[in-house]
Amino acid sequence: MEETERNKIIDNEIRRLSDILKEVDSKKRRTAKGLIEECGFMKATLIELKGIIAESGVINEMPQGEYSILREHPALKSYNATIQRYTTVIDKLMGLLPKDAQKPDDDLSSLVGFLNERDD
Repeated sequence: MEETERNKIIDNEIRRLSDILKEVDSKKRRTAKGLIEECGFMKATLIELKGIIAESGVINEMPQGEYSILREHPALKSYNATIQRYTTVIDKLMGLLPKDAQKPDDDLSSLVGFLNERDD
């Protein structure tokens, strides 16, 4: 992924989350700002990892001397760890919203619901 494309994804995510969290009070918003920026980075990383996984597959063949073994692709491990952290941070950010303003967008609530149903 090119640097300009990565920065565009990060900026779009920061803008999207900032818009959702505009109801957060100013003291909490300073704390949220750092988390929002981290979410932008994680979103770009997830997209990049997803591309690697789509290109390489979820299984990787690793040479071990005279033989080789099949293992989970390292990008898949990173993707799974990052998506869990991303979801946790998003959930924490949504918790900063005033109780009457908590209306996460449909895509985000669908993602959080899906991830909470997973067994891994």
